[in-house]
Amino acid sequence: MIELRGIKKRYGAHLALDVPELLFTPGERYALIGPNGSGKTTLLRILAGTLKPDEGNVRFSGLERGEIGYMPQKPYAFEMSVVKNVMLSLGGGEDARKAAMAALERVGLLQLAKARGSRLSGGETQRMALARLIAKSHKALLLDEPTASADIYASDMAEQALLEYAAETGCTLIFSSHAPSQALRLGTRAVALDGGQICEHGTAADVLKNPKSECTKFFLSHWKL
Repeated sequence: MIELRGIKKRYGAHLALDVPELLFTPGERYALIGPNGSGKTTLLRILAGTLKPDEGNVRFSGLERGEIGYMPQKPYAFEMSVVKNVMLSLGGGEDARKAAMAALERVGLLQLAKARGSRLSGGETQRMALARLIAKSHKALLLDEPTASADIYASDMAEQALLEYAAETGCTLIFSSHAPSQALRLGTRAVALDGGQICEHGTAADVLKNPKSECTKFFLSHWKL
């Protein structure tokens, strides 16, 4: 379980995030939706521990930070082969290589295993980073726009890999998405943000198909589900 209490984050005079209370329960898949600048990335970075809130705290129950995998919007890629980039999360040895290759196959990058990771396209780099996460077991995954740079085929591969991984591990999945349709496919629950505040949250079907708040209705009015 992950619990946020009294979280506030400012960038200068701008209050980027103001979350009095939010609870993420184990095994659920949470979609963070909202317009650009709504606070999705800030929230994920605070959960991941790469950004400290100005006020409030994050409590973890039943998991350690080391059991949490995080994928930022622009994941890193080193000047080494794709498979070795994935193996960074696993250590060395033949078992690690086999796990890395299996993860690459899941995200549709097996044919690029020997290519240089630093020379991949943006979408391929995202899938490589995803493979790095799903090559090992985590109790929670945090992903910031995990398919933002991917085409339709690559997005489908990534989504299927995430759903399979969540089913196999029982992990908690928390991801941001600019596409409500993706949030509906991947999420069991949804959290709608606007201006750094939570507009509403509930089951993905309720929030995305029957929104209650005006800010959620306005955001979804620009999309077709």
